[in-house]
Amino acid sequence: MNGIRKPFRYRYDNTVLFLIGINILVFVMQQINPSLSSYLALNPVNIIVHHFYWQFLTYMFAHGGISHILFNMLALFLFGSQVERRMGSKEFLAYYFSTGILAGVLSFVIYWFTGSYGVFLLGASGAIFAVQLAYAILFPDAVIYLWGILPLKAPVMVLGFTALEVFSSVTGFRSGVAHLTHLGGFAFGWVYFLVRFNANPWKYLIGKK
Repeated sequence: MNGIRKPFRYRYDNTVLFLIGINILVFVMQQINPSLSSYLALNPVNIIVHHFYWQFLTYMFAHGGISHILFNMLALFLFGSQVERRMGSKEFLAYYFSTGILAGVLSFVIYWFTGSYGVFLLGASGAIFAVQLAYAILFPDAVIYLWGILPLKAPVMVLGFTALEVFSSVTGFRSGVAHLTHLGGFAFGWVYFLVRFNANPWKYLIGKK
């Protein structure tokens, strides 16, 4: 366990900007060649039958439209930059990719066993949900202005969004949105803080550090 919790040597490389750049580049390539999406997005049949195992990673860099990538990259910039600066770039990348990939694996398992073979999962939202959780844990007193108007403390915003995702996944509200992937990112981010930092996120979110 001590090995798992051994910290990386701190350095800050502004990797969030590189991630955003890669996402934008992939999106441009998708517009030039729309068939590329079927190779990048996570699809159960492609993984099981055609062995497209890279999709557990590449689905995080493909997006379904301009608003999809715009909101994801805005959230990654606003929250990810601060989280990376606090964690350090190596820790941030480990957190970002582990939560995103595991959220994809969870989604794949659910799609496969529920017979949702035609789903093509794409977008960085699972990892970004984990980043928002990390932001709320690391900056519990930060105030976010929802829609630029409503002031909310970061933990309230994150818990509120999570409650909405749970509600949406149960009721089917906002169909077409990968609610379980979002929740998977949140859950694996939670586990990451428990295992890697020996920190209970709940205590930070409710103000009892």
